[in-house]
Amino acid sequence: MKARAVIAEDEPLLAESLRAELAAAWPALVVEAVVGDGESAVAEALARRPDVVFLDIRMPGLSGLDAAQAIAEDWPDGTPFPLLVFVTAYEQYAVQAFERAAADYLLKPVQPARLAAAVGRLQAALAARTTAAPAAELQVAVDRLRTLLGDAGTSPGAQAPAPEPLRVLQVGVGNAIHMVKVDDVVYFEAADKYVRVVTPTREHLIRTALRELVPLLDPGRFWQIHRGTVVRAEAIASAEREESGRVTLRLTGRPEKLVVSRLHAHRFKSM
Repeated sequence: MKARAVIAEDEPLLAESLRAELAAAWPALVVEAVVGDGESAVAEALARRPDVVFLDIRMPGLSGLDAAQAIAEDWPDGTPFPLLVFVTAYEQYAVQAFERAAADYLLKPVQPARLAAAVGRLQAALAARTTAAPAAELQVAVDRLRTLLGDAGTSPGAQAPAPEPLRVLQVGVGNAIHMVKVDDVVYFEAADKYVRVVTPTREHLIRTALRELVPLLDPGRFWQIHRGTVVRAEAIASAEREESGRVTLRLTGRPEKLVVSRLHAHRFKSM
């Protein structure tokens, strides 16, 4: 079966080993790109639209999970979503999550027999695609990925208590520090190495990664609607769903609209 693939692996020797083993196990598979970081994996996947993407979990910049999320959020409508195969050294509890939510997973070091089994699964999945619509396939992939993002990396053991939700942000402006109430924030938006803090009347920049800020926010009040955007629920005036399924938000006190990614559109359903 002919197919195209992208490999994302930050260790060159492991990447070349996987390419060579795939050539032996699946001669008709064309590996169109081998990259070493998550951002490049996203760029190559969106540009080439391969049938399969092999994603190392631990990579510089975006992790394999982050890259998968970014690919799903920006994937074009009407195009079959690639089968995702995660390459991981995670503990067994995380592997169980991959079994439920990914096309397949490979444990490092990759064993030939295990790779052959994965190739068989991938070929069967690709052969079955002739009977499914791309939109339906994409929704299934998004639902599975949402499950994986919620499960992977969550230990079944005791969890540390959640921190007290953040109430005030200390924002540096020149030589001064402004105190911004979290209750006044309409939304947070990732901006390179910073986060834009948007209120009804002002915008601030804080040198904090969005992923570090999110755990400090009250999840009942602040909703992640995109990998780079978190909005205060009380500031949402309305959610509009287009025929394509895309959801956009109108805000109270701000003129701009916010786009909700596929992974988070399930939040907005009428009661």
